Order: sequence, then structure tokens, then C-alpha cells
Amino acid sequence: MISMRDVRRCTLQVLYQFDAGNAVLEQVRASIDQSPGTSECHDQGFALAQRAWATHDEADKAVAALAPDWPTHRQPVVDRSIMRLAYYEMTSGETPPKVAINEAVELAKEFSTARSPLFINGVLDKIYRSHIRDKPAADRDPVSEEPG
Repeated sequence: MISMRDVRRCTLQVLYQFDAGNAVLEQVRASIDQSPGTSECHDQGFALAQRAWATHDEADKAVAALAPDWPTHRQPVVDRSIMRLAYYEMTSGETPPKVAINEAVELAKEFSTARSPLFINGVLDKIYRSHIRDKPAADRDPVSEEPG
């Protein structure tokens, strides 16, 4: 059995590459196949990253509205990727929002700077409180698209 934390780690790796401009899906897929974890974990992580990437513009707008001093282009790529993943999970109804926020904070502790977990927690909590808390999960399903 694979853990969702492992899937999220893989997803983060894929989102990072998408953000860096690598939209050649075969190359991204090949790179994660070299990473730790099972092929099932890689498959789930890649699929989750594609779904999260489809909402990255929406996620970036939500973050920018709540953190105007830290626009998307000033944020570390890792932090951006973590918040995009959490935003997707919170708005899609796939993951309870509080779990998505907690997992994002844990990923930030593992992969980003010492200040990032606090920043990510604050922004995602504001998104949850202002945009998601009262919205039914059925209204949160985004349409999947490939990156590029």
C-alpha cells in the first residue's frame, strides 16, 4: 500500500518540472520513474500533478489576492508548487481542505525554507476561509488538462 504523502512528494516533483517549463510529458514521466517509490506511486503522483496543473492559474490568482507582497513570480518554485497542489486538493473535493493544508505544511517542512511552512499555512488557511469553507464539494470539480 502506498501512502498519499509519497504520492504528494512525486506530484511535487512533477509540478516543479511543469513550472520550469518542461511540458514534454514523456520526459517528466521518465524523470519520476527514476525517483524513489513504486510505479503505482509514480502513476498516481503524475496523474495528480496533471490535475493540479490544470488549475494552476486559478490557484495563483487566489494566492496573489491574499499575499500581494509575495506575488507568484517572487515565491520559490517549491512553495508555488506546494500551494498549487493544496489548492487543487482543497477545491476538487478529493481531499478534506484541512488535510490538504496540513500535508502542504509538511511538504514545506521537508522541501522548502524554514519560513515557508508558516507562509504556506497562512495563505492556504485564508483561501480555505474565504473561498472554500462554505462551497459544496460538488461545485469544486475542475476540468483536467495537460500542462503546456
